[in-house]
Amino acid sequence: MAKSDPERTSADTPEGGSANWRALFIEVLAITSSLELAAAAAGVAPARACAERRRDPDFAREWSAALAEGYVHLELEIVRRLRTGDFKTVDAEKYDFANAIRLLTAHRDASARGGGQVRHVTAAEVRASIDRKIEDIRRRKARIEADAGAPS
Repeated sequence: MAKSDPERTSADTPEGGSANWRALFIEVLAITSSLELAAAAAGVAPARACAERRRDPDFAREWSAALAEGYVHLELEIVRRLRTGDFKTVDAEKYDFANAIRLLTAHRDASARGGGQVRHVTAAEVRASIDRKIEDIRRRKARIEADAGAPS
C-alpha cells in the first residue's frame, strides 16, 4: 500500500495544486519574476493564478510584493556583475545591462506614480465614482451655459 502524499489534501482542485499552492507560487515568483515558472512550481495553471489574483485582494498584494522583490533581485544582480566584472551570461553571451537598467527605471517611475499598487474597489464604489464625475460634468455644463447666457 502506497503512503499518502502529505502535500496533497482533500482541497486539491481539478486544475491541480494543493490548497497551499499560493505560498509556493509567491515564493518562486519573488525569486524568478516568472508567472510560468511560479505556476509550474506550485502545480497550477498560470490562468488559475491570475484568476486568484483578480479574486483575492490579499493574494494580489502578495503578488505585487513578490514582483517588487524581483526588482530588488535584478538590481542586486546588476550591482554584483558590475562590481565583479561579470559581463557574460551562463551561455557566454554579453549580459544586457542596458535593458536591465531600463526595466528598473521603468519600474521605479511606475512605482513613484503609484502604478505598482493594485487597488481593489467594489462595484458600488465604481458606480459612486462615475456618478460623482457625471454630476461634476453637469455642474460645469450648467456653469458654461449660464456664463454664455449672461450679458457682458
